[in-house]
Amino acid sequence: LDFDSDIDKFSFAVVSDLFGGERPGVFNVALEQINLLRPELIMCVGDLIDGATEDKVQLTKEWTEFESKESKARAPFFYTGGNHDLTNLVMRDVWKDRYGPRYYHFVYKNVLFLILDSEDYQDDKMMELYKARAIALEIRDGKREGNVATTPYFKMEERRTGEIGAEQSAYFQKVISKNPDVDWTFLFMHKPVWLRKGGGNLDLIEAALGTSKYTVFNGHRHNYQHTLRKDRDYIMLGTTGGGQNDKSDMAFDHFTMITMTGEGPSIANLKLEGVLNKEGLIPAKGDTLCFQASKCLNK
Repeated sequence: LDFDSDIDKFSFAVVSDLFGGERPGVFNVALEQINLLRPELIMCVGDLIDGATEDKVQLTKEWTEFESKESKARAPFFYTGGNHDLTNLVMRDVWKDRYGPRYYHFVYKNVLFLILDSEDYQDDKMMELYKARAIALEIRDGKREGNVATTPYFKMEERRTGEIGAEQSAYFQKVISKNPDVDWTFLFMHKPVWLRKGGGNLDLIEAALGTSKYTVFNGHRHNYQHTLRKDRDYIMLGTTGGGQNDKSDMAFDHFTMITMTGEGPSIANLKLEGVLNKEGLIPAKGDTLCFQASKCLNK
């Protein structure tokens, strides 16, 4: 018998967006399901709080609420910042005080993990985005007249793809050069900055990776999509509690389980309605929730 065992084999989970439009209870279900599967660590792709404020009291409340949820995870949880988490300069300061660097890396069992900040703008550009976004949200919420789709915010490239600053790009190029012999590299970011045109994209980091084996994960668009780019997997995740487009069959709640092997990663997406406990039930009262808007509009 040739058992599928390897001393270096390990698994980790990836969760996606909670915001915007968090649906209460969904993230709790996902964490209980992940706990059943016992991965060694948990990654995310950002949008963990609602944000969109410079009120430190409110931000403290939101982060404390998220940490209360995250604390139920059995495995260590690694943070990635999204546009809801890093909307303005005050939120950057709050992040730094609570969690440290906005981008970082680590190596586990000879696998390199790169956690990127796709909201890496110059201070003036960040505040320009923040103010433009605030106007768009006021129109969306009926507090101001206008058409959201024609606002300056919706025309900004940064809204779609984010940006990687020169200092961050240099940091990761250096990290990659210092870890040439890892078995695999995983990149985690919120916005698909690899789609950005012109400066501030992922080109220099991709060039540094060269012929290395790697996989990219991002969130932001709340719609699952797989892209083969440079013969590598670039995976845009759905949601783990965030708002969904009820017209899309690829907008669903899930988490991703990756098992790292000597042959590379085995990647499986698990929809929340399909992960049952020993009683045959969705844990955390998940049977009362909707995990795909296109299938349960009236639930």
